[in-house]
Amino acid sequence: MTTTISNAILTAEIKHAGAELCSLVKRATSREYMWQADPKFWAKHSPILFPIVGTLKDNSYTYDDAKYVLSRHGFARDLTFDLIDKKEDSATFSLHSNETTLEVYPFAFELQVKYSLESTSLKVDYLVVNNGDHILPFSIGAHPAFSLPLAFDRYGLEFEKEEKLSYHLLENNLLTTVTEDLVAIDRKVALQYTLFERDALIFKTLQSNSITIIEETTPLLAVHYKKFPNLGIWTMQNAPFLCIEPWYGYSDTMESSGKLVEKEAVVVIASGTRFETTYSIEIL
Repeated sequence: MTTTISNAILTAEIKHAGAELCSLVKRATSREYMWQADPKFWAKHSPILFPIVGTLKDNSYTYDDAKYVLSRHGFARDLTFDLIDKKEDSATFSLHSNETTLEVYPFAFELQVKYSLESTSLKVDYLVVNNGDHILPFSIGAHPAFSLPLAFDRYGLEFEKEEKLSYHLLENNLLTTVTEDLVAIDRKVALQYTLFERDALIFKTLQSNSITIIEETTPLLAVHYKKFPNLGIWTMQNAPFLCIEPWYGYSDTMESSGKLVEKEAVVVIASGTRFETTYSIEIL
């Protein structure tokens, strides 16, 4: 099942499964900006990462002396959300903790995801509510994949600010201490598949609050992520898409203690409180 929202400029479609954005189209040109999940490369469009981002060491963690197994990026992307509010240009989805989630994540929560179209932008709001009697530790992230129909090397990235673009590398899906720098000229980085030979580029900190995808010499779209501290950039070898991923949190390292509350960059909120963050995709 899907829900469609639209305004005078854009149309977006969201799957109830995973509350996953699966289409973003500019009405005047009928151009599709989202990757269409060809299983030859990657059978996802824009999964929501919750309650972890990335991979846990040994795919497990401990809490209150109990051990739990939780697969990469968590379970939200695999569960069906309820549509709780629908307007012509917006839709809000909700996922509550249940018997299935409590087996791997012993916390009472509600996750709401709101998609709203505002002129040439799609805004995505996340709301996490702690419905339990104890703390709620979690990570949350976006994973939108953008379709790049031309040859990959005809695209580039433009960062909002001039800065040192230092990123961490992954090894066996875990974060390493090895860092490399993207070479930028006038804040622009040329895209090439060799950048991703060792998986995603993980930025713990950036001064830039937005990144623009350039198609040849023309700005295509921008991802604005001011309210997210971490960022991943990823594609698969020879795949015609690029993911720009605003995150709160990232994969464990080999040195991680395994305790969820000690996980690097984990968000912790008190009983009865809520956490909100947002990012947007601007069509240029």
